[in-house]
Amino acid sequence: MKRRSFLKNSAVGATAAVAASTLAAPAYAQGKRTLTMVTSVPEGFAVFDDAAQNLADRIMAMTDGEITIDKKPAGTLVGALEVFDAVSSGQADMYHSADYYFMNQHPAYAFFTSVPFGMTGPETMSWYLHNGGQELHDELGQIFGLKSFLAGNTGHQPGGWFNKEIKSAADLQGLKFRMPGFGGKALGLTGASVQNIPGGEIYQALSSGAIDGAEWIGPFADERLGFQEICEFYYTSGFHEPGSALSTALNRDVFESLSPSHQAIIENAAAATHSWSLAQSNARNAQALERLRAAGVKVMEFDDSIWDAFGKASKEALDGFMDDPLFAKIRGSYEASMQQTYDWMSISDGVFATQRNRVNG
Repeated sequence: MKRRSFLKNSAVGATAAVAASTLAAPAYAQGKRTLTMVTSVPEGFAVFDDAAQNLADRIMAMTDGEITIDKKPAGTLVGALEVFDAVSSGQADMYHSADYYFMNQHPAYAFFTSVPFGMTGPETMSWYLHNGGQELHDELGQIFGLKSFLAGNTGHQPGGWFNKEIKSAADLQGLKFRMPGFGGKALGLTGASVQNIPGGEIYQALSSGAIDGAEWIGPFADERLGFQEICEFYYTSGFHEPGSALSTALNRDVFESLSPSHQAIIENAAAATHSWSLAQSNARNAQALERLRAAGVKVMEFDDSIWDAFGKASKEALDGFMDDPLFAKIRGSYEASMQQTYDWMSISDGVFATQRNRVNG
């Protein structure tokens, strides 16, 4: 709560409070209410904005129009990476984003998107809904005056687009690459020059040569942004985000002012969007990858030595924050759940999928 008090007492907080009175204070009209939702991507971005719109539509439909969501894409009210502070301070009512963008607020936010060699989409759902993840998300959000829920999942994110083949870890030295989160921190430890560029700016950075490569979401979303027009090499299995969740967060005062039924609707709408989004990614990526292959994109896999370099750097990056008690607590919960879920899925789903492919030829 200290951060919340700081924001309210600072010049920024004072400015935000004025803005909140005109821009984001929940609007009432004949018992109806409008909530301003800021997002981290432009309108129409595949998967990411799809999830934001799905969430907004569900909330409006499930409340029978009693709550209207006024979605403000990146740059229309605040910048892509400014949505956290906008909602925490009261300038906006809620955001839809990827919480690892806000590691500067607290590094443990990364676990509610993805971390290197972390959970797949289904594993994330098990942790969040049944093994304490949601409660930890809420504990973290209370520090900043937020009420948070997972609300989307991109599935496994590829290693990314490169303007040259990556044959060994030596090829990562000096590589200018876009990658956020702990994946970016780990990649930086391998010698790459890492940048955290908002999704809406990646294409321009690639085409101008400002960066040598980038990861985004997956074939379906990447194809729509046109990365295949610039980069020839596409590595389809990445170490950094094996099942990236998206989140929504409401200003906690706003959330607590809602009726219990509306609070429950928002929570359930977010959960439904999380499942819908993961299914969308898995359904669309294979189709998009075939189109990318047909267009001449070279689909690649990293050599084992590169995976080893990623693994060593990833552990170093995560270990560097273990002096923070809340980070250590959340990491411990996350990794324990991941191991338990894997222990079962590896001898059930994993064996079955291998045998299914063998039998069906």
